[in-house]
Order: sequence, then C-alpha cells, then structure tokens
Amino acid sequence: MPNSIACNDMIITDYWNSQLSSDPSARALVAYRAGEDGPVSFTYGELDVVVTRMAAGLAALGVEKDGVVSCQLPNWWQMTALFLACARIGAVFNPLMPIFRERELRFMLGHARTHLLVVPQHFKGFDYAGMVEGLRADLPELRHVLVIGGNGDNSFEQQLLSREWEKTCDTQALFGQRRPHADDVMQLLFTSGTTGEPKGVLHTSNTLLNNVRPYAERLALGRDDIVYMASPMAHQTGFLYGMVMPIYLGAVAVLQDVWDARTALKVATTERPTFTMASTPFLADLVEVAVDHREALASLRIFVSAGAPIPESLVERAGVSLPAKIVSAWGMTETGAATMTRVQDDPERAIHTDGLALPLMAVQVVDDDGLPVAAGTEGHLQVRGASLFIGYLKRPDLYEVDAQGWFATGDLARMDDRGYIRITGRTKDVVIRGGENVPVVEVENLLYKHPAISAVALVGCPDERLGERVCAYVTLNEGFADLLLEDAVAFLLEHNLSRNYLPEYLEVLPALPRTPSGKIQKFKLHERAESIRIDPARRR
Repeated sequence: MPNSIACNDMIITDYWNSQLSSDPSARALVAYRAGEDGPVSFTYGELDVVVTRMAAGLAALGVEKDGVVSCQLPNWWQMTALFLACARIGAVFNPLMPIFRERELRFMLGHARTHLLVVPQHFKGFDYAGMVEGLRADLPELRHVLVIGGNGDNSFEQQLLSREWEKTCDTQALFGQRRPHADDVMQLLFTSGTTGEPKGVLHTSNTLLNNVRPYAERLALGRDDIVYMASPMAHQTGFLYGMVMPIYLGAVAVLQDVWDARTALKVATTERPTFTMASTPFLADLVEVAVDHREALASLRIFVSAGAPIPESLVERAGVSLPAKIVSAWGMTETGAATMTRVQDDPERAIHTDGLALPLMAVQVVDDDGLPVAAGTEGHLQVRGASLFIGYLKRPDLYEVDAQGWFATGDLARMDDRGYIRITGRTKDVVIRGGENVPVVEVENLLYKHPAISAVALVGCPDERLGERVCAYVTLNEGFADLLLEDAVAFLLEHNLSRNYLPEYLEVLPALPRTPSGKIQKFKLHERAESIRIDPARRR
C-alpha cells in the first residue's frame, strides 16, 4: 500500500501500472457468476491484455476523451475491465444499477448523452438487450449498445474482445494522448432521485482516490488483503471498495454477482477473504447462515456495514458467528464513506454511532442558521473535504456547498464530544431500503395517477433486516371504497417501476395529516409506521 494518503494527483491507471511493473503474475480478479460451475480468474498481466484491447476498441468505435460510457452490469469481471479501459482513454465511466428499467434509463442515458452502453443479454431472467432496443428511438446520441452474451453486430465479445484492436494503433501513444488529469471527471453516478429525478454525481480521480486512501489507511488494509464484494459495483460502495480499492492496494478482488449468503460461504471457503463491505441486510443474512459454519469465514477480518444503523442484537449475533470486526460507516454517493468507526473501537461504537470523520474529511452538525450546535444536540449534518464530489451534471443549482466548502447532506445527526456522529433522521424525503435510496417523489407521482387515489404519502417502516421497507398511506377518490396493496403494485409495475421501489404495505386513511397550509405531516405517518411489521409472506 502506498505510504501517503495525501492528495497526489495520481489516477487509477498509475496504480494499475505500478502493480504490472511489480508483479504482473499476481492475482487481480476472481469473479463468481450465478449458474456457472466455477469463477473466472485473471492475473494483473492477463487482465491488462484484455483492458488494452478494450480501450483501443472503444476509441475505434468513436468514444472520445470525456465521452460517457455507460454500463448496466452486475458484479461481472467485464465491469472492472470496462472501467479500466475507460480510464485508459479518458472516458467518463457511468455504472447503472441492474434494477433500473425503462423510466430510469431513458432519463439517465439521455441526460448523460451516453455514446456507448454495455448491458447483459439476460440477467436474473430479464431481457436487458430487448429493453434497451425499445429505448433507442428516444436516445439519438446512443450510437452503440454492446451486449454481453449477444450475437451479431451488437455482441460485446465480437466487438471488443475478439478483434485485435491493439494491433490497429499505437496504444502507448493513444493512452498518452488520452491520459486524463486527476481533476478531470472520471465517474458519473446517478442518485436515486429523491427530489423527483435522479441527479448525476460527478467525481474525479482526486475525489475518489482521496477517499480510498484514508479508508484503507484507517482499516490497515494492504496488498495481502483479499477484498470480497457482493454489494453492487454500480453503487458507490461496490465501485470504490470492490473495484477501485483493490487496484490501489495491488490486492485481489473477489466478486459475487447475485447475493446469496450460502453461496458467500462457499466463496469464502475457497477464496479466504479478509475484508468486505455491504449494507446491514448482507450482514444479517451472513450471520444467519454462519452460525454452524464459522470456520468458512475464519479469514474475514473486517466487515464494514453502512446504509442503515446496525441493530445491537445483530452485532451480538455477529460476535458469535463471525470472527470479523464489525465497523460502522456513513457516506453518500457524493462523498464515499465520510465517517467510519475504527478497528480498535469497542463494539458499542459500531452499534451506537456512524463513526468518526476519515482523514482528509470533516463533518459538523449545525442549527437552522448554520451555526455549530453543542455536543449531543441534533442538527443538520454537513461535510467537506478531499473526497467531496465536484457537482451535479447539468444542475449547478443543486450543488449546495457554501463559501467554506461545507456540503449540506440533508441528514440530521448528533455528534458526541469525541467527534463520532449518529444519523438521527433525514430532512430529505427518502426511504432507504437495504441501503438503496427509494425515489419517494417519483413513486408518489406515479401513484397519484391511479384512478382510486386522491392523495398519497410514502414513508419507511422499520425492518431489522433491510433497515426500512416502503409504506404507502393513501386517501381515495369518491366512488372507491378500498384499494389493495396488490392493485397498487400491479399499477406501478405497469408503469415500469423497479421492483425494489414498490411499497410493501398500504393503508387507506380517511385523510392524511396536514399542516394548516395543507402540507402532509410525514412525521406523523412515520410515528404511525413505527408499529408496522411486514408479514414475512409479503416480503420480497
């Protein structure tokens, strides 16, 4: 691991090249794909051959420096290779969550002016190639769609892997001309649209690597660690700590594309991972199956949990089932992990706090006037530092950074006298289900189109495994006596909403609680939802 976490203007391919010079025969990537007998493995040298070919191929297909390459892929090896290929030619890498469907993709690809898109032919039974083909008429700037497992002209394999693109040009000269500056945009990652439409978060090499460096430093991770990642790499968690960090460390990354705790045990038995990071549901599932298989996870030294508070009972059970130290963290797409407990902290810190600011970052809690509050007092959480994003694509008006560099996170928090924070609520209208932000406004707007619904409000109800589940409170138009959850879900699916955003509880009320001015009082609905427990038979 490099000795300094300070800003140094290096880009990811510098660390990649360093490892190639040091030991090209070292393992770089092991990818487990559901339904296949064994993993696909690459050394650093083997993967570099593929990356070089892909990078030359992307340039030949017309991808320009600063052009956007999007991909909607699970944790497959092709995603890491595509990211590195984009870095080689200075293209902006835009990973998209596999759960997104027509509504989200139409906006995101159009907003990004994506030139080239990579998708699977099928994943988890869904036809991605067919979905994208149906969108082409709405996306005139999308010139190429490459399909992994496809046939003919749109085949990813035929277009980028089978052709010897590296022999058609001087790749060393190409990569030298296209080398991005560390302050150039390298990643475009969309949020889940809590304000009505997704926001395109822009990161540079400096902002991303200035998160990875102190993160690895705090956890004392190094070249000999084995990074296991089942959290989606189209999320900032998976991207930073399953894709970027192993390259920075010169370590090996072990990927799993479909989360299944029993599969994770099998992978761990073979690969002996030392580190992983995921949201609380992953930890809960792993603890559940690890009770009688502690030896399978004997190598696991650190489990970083973020995205939702860790229930005390879960940490207690993890202490029995897992050898790993449980570390709590908080962050955003806009910052990466900004706070994190330390390995040497007592377990209660991971239960009752979301950690201490990482080096190169700072957090503060302020009142409505922007003044710092006393320790233990709830206020608005602000963050600033080296890993803060540089803006939202085409939306400078939403970049809420003040003259001192403080970014308004939209979260409420308390800070203790040692600098540890605890997220206590959200000023943003959002439900976080299993670490995934549910775009509340978008779902509500769709439900308002249902003929039976006159008013609707979505809030989160507590769930030990996922943190929150989506609850819908509605009032009905005259002439409608009732509305079943199943009917509302069917309506949303007809409108191409992702299944992860569907409500799992619906209650018809005679009226929604409102202020004198007519604004829905969601805090009262949150109080009502506190007692809800979703029937396991209804859970997805």
